[in-house]
Amino acid sequence: MDLGLRDRAVIVTGGASNIGRAIVLGFAAEGARVLIGDVDEERAQKTAAEGGAGVSAFGTDVTSWESAQALAAHAIEQLGGIDVLVNCAGWTIDRLFIDKPRAEWEREIAIDMWGFINCTRAVLDHMIEHKTGRIVSISSDAGRIGEWREAVYSGAKAGVIAMSKAIAKEVGKHGITLNVVCPGFVPGRQETSGPESVWAGEQGAQFSPGLLEKVARGYPLRRVGRAEDMAPAVLFLASDQASYITGQTLSVSGGYTMI
Repeated sequence: MDLGLRDRAVIVTGGASNIGRAIVLGFAAEGARVLIGDVDEERAQKTAAEGGAGVSAFGTDVTSWESAQALAAHAIEQLGGIDVLVNCAGWTIDRLFIDKPRAEWEREIAIDMWGFINCTRAVLDHMIEHKTGRIVSISSDAGRIGEWREAVYSGAKAGVIAMSKAIAKEVGKHGITLNVVCPGFVPGRQETSGPESVWAGEQGAQFSPGLLEKVARGYPLRRVGRAEDMAPAVLFLASDQASYITGQTLSVSGGYTMI
């Protein structure tokens, strides 16, 4: 199936690493022009280099309304417009709710909820003017079921789902769709190799193969997710093939949730 993404102008927030990186490289492989908006500029530039000439990076703090506006303005100048926004920037540290310091609550809400609000609002005027647009946001299965040790994160990600539905109802008349992809557990990069290999999470947590195998037993497909598993769903929802799909939430999580 030709997704028709060649030469589309795409913003991916949080595109420097893990799921965001896989999404960036997926769009690049389809011939899209991609702008990575990420606070980690060094890693974003490395991902941009992997993606080739059609991928660039712009330092962005999604918690800042001014930074989100600057990202949108740069995309319009650099790419000639904004056809697609992928809200992928996210953050959490797993702890019991009663053990979590307030600073972590506030950061989770700032990145996971305000990041969505800021970046979505920053692109909407342009999309409304041009009567077209695709906004795909990465939530989490935690936002669908409420995950142990992820109370505030679950709430913020549930907010992304609910707000996407509400905004989809408002802007559908302008040819704009909003949809959500919910991963399950997706560990980050592999830091060492061999029988004692260690995988690193995005917040520095480390996962041994034994722990990953234990987690995988909770999934019907008996493996944990990979970043590359998320990209096809995002690309499809960003394409014209999904032009009649809006306000929907799709779990890409090996059957961890079935809603």
